[in-house]
Amino acid sequence: MQLALGVPARLAGEVPAEQSTPTFSDEVQVAWILVPVIVKGPSGYLNGLEREDFDLKVDGRSIRFPDFEPRGEAPWSLVFLQDLSGSMGVGGRLEASHEAIDYFLDAARPGDEFSLATFAGEDTNIDVPFTEDLEALRESVASWEGYGKTALHDAVALLPRISGDSRNVKRAVVLITDGVDNASTVTAAAAREIVRQAQLPVYVFGLESGDPYAAPTSADGVYSYADMLNLLAHMTGGRYFAIASPDDMKEACASVAEDLRYQYVLGFETQGTGKNAFRTIQVQVRNKKAKQVVSRKGYQGLPPASGPK
Repeated sequence: MQLALGVPARLAGEVPAEQSTPTFSDEVQVAWILVPVIVKGPSGYLNGLEREDFDLKVDGRSIRFPDFEPRGEAPWSLVFLQDLSGSMGVGGRLEASHEAIDYFLDAARPGDEFSLATFAGEDTNIDVPFTEDLEALRESVASWEGYGKTALHDAVALLPRISGDSRNVKRAVVLITDGVDNASTVTAAAAREIVRQAQLPVYVFGLESGDPYAAPTSADGVYSYADMLNLLAHMTGGRYFAIASPDDMKEACASVAEDLRYQYVLGFETQGTGKNAFRTIQVQVRNKKAKQVVSRKGYQGLPPASGPK
């Protein structure tokens, strides 16, 4: 099944009206906020933590979170968003993309579901909606050919629609691209904001797109493709991987798979009315072995309904 998703004119350079950020709202807009959390210790992932080990803060205030998903074996809903533009058709980039997707399909467990979307030219297509049918996914991947320009930000902005039918609590996106964008009508900032509101961690595989921490290559210090991709991953709670070799790709795939398997999910409800604003999220872990805690940085919406702990 292939479903073309056009980019509406109202997305050009701004967040859509239904995802805008009004100062006040008089309507009931209760939402359930999910906060995926990855915890690492000196020897790797920390599994077996309990609800009481986590301190969830919204705008600096600790709150209760009624929903807690601790099971590392819980199934995931994973979207592959694949760049099929002309620049991806050279240098073995599509072959590397094939290997990455094969890695996740080979590692699939019962209950895992996958969706495959591609973008090239002005179109973003859902080639395979969410399914557990691995062969359908492999057949679609085998037909890939690079063509046209790249509308990367337009495709990213459509991720909430692409992932809308997912059924698992653990959700994420694997975006595979070289980072080039020469056709989008949506800005990088607007695309990030749309995805951040959709609560989707985005793991970005940047094929030869560079190191986001390197010094700017241009005299005016303009951000590189890597900067934009890294910011997208960071703001949504995912990670950016600079891919320059087959070994880099294998390491990236293994890291993402482990992140998803050992991911805790904290959930809370927002109030029905109030000020619609960006609210910062901070997660702390009360365990001496916890050395690194990774989670989303915030959400756009109303205050938490849960009171202070």
